[in-house]
Amino acid sequence: MDQLERDLLNNLQGGFPICAHPFQVLAERLGYSEDVLIEGVQQLIAKGYISRFGPLFNTEKLGGAVSLAAMAVPPERFDAVADQVNSFEEVAHNYERDDRLNMWFVVLASDEIALVNVLAEISRETGLEVLNFPKEQEYFLELKLEVPE
Repeated sequence: MDQLERDLLNNLQGGFPICAHPFQVLAERLGYSEDVLIEGVQQLIAKGYISRFGPLFNTEKLGGAVSLAAMAVPPERFDAVADQVNSFEEVAHNYERDDRLNMWFVVLASDEIALVNVLAEISRETGLEVLNFPKEQEYFLELKLEVPE
């Protein structure tokens, strides 16, 4: 990992400028050009250091619905089912767990009815039961991981 990548990772986690040209503000702070920073973020994604860069919205405060869902997927079908689940635009991400319920994913929808419909459609498409675990309470945990020199 080079210095630019470390600088980006250490400065993209919280406190990102909210303005018309946030990369220009960050570039001035860090001593790079705006174009170098934008290309640097693209390279972080391409190299797999980060999976995405973008805002997190509180779906419920915007009038939508969000839930965590889980499935017990036969290991030999895991990749194919993951592709099916990921094909739904309402699925934010999914991940594998070492448990009977081995696939977990987050679903964001326009409202509760749409959310239930998406979960039902995933179940129909995969032929597997989808368990819905709606949020009962929300906690905010700010996690910032410092990349050392």
